[in-house]
Amino acid sequence: MNEKNIFTNKKIVAIVATLCCFLWGSAYPAIKNGYILFNIATGDIPSKFVFAGYRFIIAGIVLLIISQKCGRKIFNVTKDNVKSLFYLGSSQTALQYIFFYVGVANTTGVKSSIMNSTVTFFSVILAHFIYTNDKLNMQKIIGCIVGFIGVMIVNFSSDLLNFSFSFKGEGFIIIAAFIFSASAIYAKKLTRTMDVMVVTGYSLFIGGIILNLLGSLLGGRVYNFTFSSSLILIYLALLSSAAFSLWNQLLKYNKVGPVSVFNFLTPIFGAILSGIFLKENIFEYKNMIALLLVCLGIWMVNKEKAHATKTNYA
Repeated sequence: MNEKNIFTNKKIVAIVATLCCFLWGSAYPAIKNGYILFNIATGDIPSKFVFAGYRFIIAGIVLLIISQKCGRKIFNVTKDNVKSLFYLGSSQTALQYIFFYVGVANTTGVKSSIMNSTVTFFSVILAHFIYTNDKLNMQKIIGCIVGFIGVMIVNFSSDLLNFSFSFKGEGFIIIAAFIFSASAIYAKKLTRTMDVMVVTGYSLFIGGIILNLLGSLLGGRVYNFTFSSSLILIYLALLSSAAFSLWNQLLKYNKVGPVSVFNFLTPIFGAILSGIFLKENIFEYKNMIALLLVCLGIWMVNKEKAHATKTNYA
């Protein structure tokens, strides 16, 4: 079975997509614990960028080394490729995580994971304007509305009477989700002519360099390298290299819709893991209702696509 057949097999797609969502869901408590272990204060934005930079530089190097060991030519890139890789690294890694890291620091892990589920709805809306065979219909519109209602509910207090929304918290998470949706479509286009692992490796490495330089120029520093803090950093790097490369591999051989339907698992994993590792309460009525509506909305906007591609994802 060749690479294309592996990544278009429905069971493999489901397993790999679920794994990616689990890894991304685990990033929320890992990042917040990383801030604690490295003694990075909530308002110390430059140090957060340096922290993110280390994570993605390591992730990119790991992927490029693996690519070379697997026989891929990592240095065989044209000038146009270099330009495209720089654009992807600047957007998918650097710009997205500038907003993501600051957003996560200014809200809870549970709220972050639910807010970030808007990535699915942005993907559906962007696909309407980019692909001629992927237009919005009433079912998708209703699904988007239902999902966004769920996202709004999580920002209310437990009694659903007081609304709490921080632009630098929840707002930045939503912006990061939009950037991820747009850059994922660009990455899909780029992998038509370049190897997925090489593209992902360079994207992470370039974005990591940008984040590290930006944070350092703004006075950011990351100290307190202990066994525990280093372990968190390595885990974040490895989850990035694994999740991004596998997700881009799925997008290369499949349509966006059937793959993005699995994104509903990310807020579920994120909420559960945040509850376990950050001791956050995920069993508030508002959180359960929000998760239910977000998952229902994502299911609705992808139901038609999933049915239409029942026998073939490609």
